[in-house]
Amino acid sequence: MPSVPPFAGFPPAASRFLRELEANNDRDGFQAHKQAYLDAIVAPAQSFVLAPGERLQKVLPGLRVDPRTDGRGSLGRIDRDIPFSKDKSPYNTHVRVAFWEGPGTNRESPGFGIGFDTGGWGVRGGVERFSKPLLDAHRHAVVDASLGAELEAALAPLRKGRRYEIGGRTYARVPRGFDADHPRARWLLHDGLWAYRGFEATQVLHTPAFVDRCFELCLDLAPLHRWLVKVDPRSRARR
Repeated sequence: MPSVPPFAGFPPAASRFLRELEANNDRDGFQAHKQAYLDAIVAPAQSFVLAPGERLQKVLPGLRVDPRTDGRGSLGRIDRDIPFSKDKSPYNTHVRVAFWEGPGTNRESPGFGIGFDTGGWGVRGGVERFSKPLLDAHRHAVVDASLGAELEAALAPLRKGRRYEIGGRTYARVPRGFDADHPRARWLLHDGLWAYRGFEATQVLHTPAFVDRCFELCLDLAPLHRWLVKVDPRSRARR
């Protein structure tokens, strides 16, 4: 692909485009402003993918960083998946970038998500929803003396002072076959595990410093990421 220029920040026109799309989320409205989407979002997003992504690869060599814009790379598609959704709006009104590790897609593999919309921006690390093999591996790792202690150590600084929201808990009861009184039983209630920190819209989004800020937050999340990769049976099979 052609060389990608250094990231200089998402231009203010990116936020304007998203506001206009929120107000007129239809195909005619999008086509009328498609060039603004390409110039204000796609072009800087390709630069942004590489900027923190290549730095993170020095810390996490297995991380996948892909500047393609066809939905198979790090940049999320603007088209929504609407066949089974009550909301039939055709386009996403946010920008999402993903870096992931493992043989699966960025949705089913441990990784990082960075995104923004008209209200703000945020960074998330982990797995939104476990695949069946990873769910089973997660549960057994939680109750393992060594791996369970590693998980607690990875989460402790994220939970301290509620710096990050910890998500993925969906079950009301500990799954059958596991001890409900186990000291780490809370983590058995998850069918995904992720940590998120969000911020209101700020000027940093429009500057090169956005890369540094996102990189710092991803480093916070790196221990959780490493733990999830370590217990993922698909990743172990590739070693």
